[in-house]
Amino acid sequence: MRMTRTDLRRLWRLLNLVENERLAKRFRSMGDGKARYTEGQRRFVLRLVDESGIRATARALGMPRRTVQRWCRTCNKPVKRYPPWLPDWAYRRKKRREFWRRRGYN
Repeated sequence: MRMTRTDLRRLWRLLNLVENERLAKRFRSMGDGKARYTEGQRRFVLRLVDESGIRATARALGMPRRTVQRWCRTCNKPVKRYPPWLPDWAYRRKKRREFWRRRGYN
């Protein structure tokens, strides 16, 4: 049976949601039920940051990105202000906009 591209995307999103929920459940189970995060939760998050990055980890666990960034800074992990591909993307976007602006589109 051959799956279409749309089916593969749906399957990939579903698997991603299941994995994120599994990680979030494990993260919550490490807590003590209070508002503060435990040291075990912090270590868990920092390991995930090494694998996935700050934004993906925060999104998967449903916690504030700023908190993850703060923990990384306290552990001397580099926290970049933007991803490495962003300057190239911005340059290409600017060129594309200039191209269409010269042709009368705003």
